[in-house]
Amino acid sequence: MERRNTDDLRSELMDAPDLTTFLAANEDNFSSASAVARLNEMLEKKGLSKAALAKQSGMSEIYLHQIFAGRRNPSRSRMLCLCFGLSASLEETQELLRLCGLAELYPKVRRDAIIIYGLLHGMDLFAVNDRLFSEDEETLF
Repeated sequence: MERRNTDDLRSELMDAPDLTTFLAANEDNFSSASAVARLNEMLEKKGLSKAALAKQSGMSEIYLHQIFAGRRNPSRSRMLCLCFGLSASLEETQELLRLCGLAELYPKVRRDAIIIYGLLHGMDLFAVNDRLFSEDEETLF
């Protein structure tokens, strides 16, 4: 079953006459308890190795393994690098940021708008980083 988006779930929850039925019907749509668990789910879904993810995310394999082991908490920029490495959707990216206790991307912030554009248009991390640099915004790495 494909995960439903947040707006659909919110709408269904508002119209639900019974919470127990809603919870049972949507069990597969609830977020994982931790960012590490969700990262592992996404890594498996995308069929990537950790080595490939490290390369696509612009980070060392050692640092990546520390994140996946729960020994390191990535910064917002590093988590965004991972999201680009995973070819995550905007919704998946926002979910991972929330699970890490980091601020979601906000389109009224110029830097965030560039990052959102990159996610929505399938740009890779390096193209987004180049665009951030050319727009005099802080790069992701």
